[in-house]
Amino acid sequence: MKEIENILVIQTAFIGDAVLTLPLIQIIRKKLPASKVDIVVTPRSKALFANHPDIREAIAFDKRGKDRGLSGLLRLVSHLQSRSYDLAMVPHRSLRSAALAFLVGVPRRIGFNRSAGRFLMTGTARYRKDLHEIDRNLSLLDALAIGSWQRELPRLYPSEADRKKVDKLMIELEVGDPEKLVAIAPGTIWNTKRWPKEHFASLAVNLDDAGLETVLIGGEDDKSLCSEIRTLSGSSRVYDTSGALSLLQSVELIRRCKLLVCNDSAPMHFATAVGTPVLAIFGATVPSFGFGPTGPLDAVMEIQGLQCCPCSIHGGDKCPIKTFDCMNNISHDSVFRSAIEIMSKATGVRGSTH
Repeated sequence: MKEIENILVIQTAFIGDAVLTLPLIQIIRKKLPASKVDIVVTPRSKALFANHPDIREAIAFDKRGKDRGLSGLLRLVSHLQSRSYDLAMVPHRSLRSAALAFLVGVPRRIGFNRSAGRFLMTGTARYRKDLHEIDRNLSLLDALAIGSWQRELPRLYPSEADRKKVDKLMIELEVGDPEKLVAIAPGTIWNTKRWPKEHFASLAVNLDDAGLETVLIGGEDDKSLCSEIRTLSGSSRVYDTSGALSLLQSVELIRRCKLLVCNDSAPMHFATAVGTPVLAIFGATVPSFGFGPTGPLDAVMEIQGLQCCPCSIHGGDKCPIKTFDCMNNISHDSVFRSAIEIMSKATGVRGSTH
């Protein structure tokens, strides 16, 4: 087998999907330490991969913006051809991703047998619905003769500048006790994957009553939601950081927290990548799709036995049957009890993972 020196990984799906590609890259670098790995991701995902020791460069592909269409694809092809890649790993199952690896001229192209562009691959792995996405991605390694490996979780690396930014924000917000922080990430692209804001606010009150403090995490699109939750809680120990931090700065803030409570969304994977326990609330989607939290103390809250659930692979704007029982029936008290249980288990463990 020709020595593998330059490797291209292509994952232009959602931010969470990109994070779950990291174990594949991390293990490749352990097995092939002399190799250099580049990853093609969406512009929003690109910043997350800064400082990662196993990635030479994260390359942005704005497939829904300026790079949309054949001309944008060909621009990226031209940029990548000078890298002389020996291997392309393509966990993203779109035809466009497969075509990118083919047009760049990568001689070995590994993807899934259910990829729309599988006919452009030189090797495929079976796509198994019964595996977590991390393990599905790792199954692509079966096509390479690199021996055995041990499963690992993704890792993200906020910079010193990111840490200083979070330090400054904590002072500005006048956080009372940084050692008693619980993070809540209430946002998601899909409305049917979002636990109601009133429930999040009530949870924040529960946490306040327990002597804990809450930090709300989100992007610009989440500012209105986070502001409403803080107002509804009526607590001075609920701090809103939505829109104030970059993705890696948000990762750093999550790293400092005792727990993250969130929907089925990217912050769930951010927490896993820095060792913070996760309590994830699932409704329209289910963990068996392969995108649930995977840390040793992580837990999921969901209503079992609903005939309507899951209603789709991603979720949607409105409940198809107009009940929204999958989320409405998860009480803030039950989430609070689970949160306290996880934090109790984490006592004495946290120091080894942060």
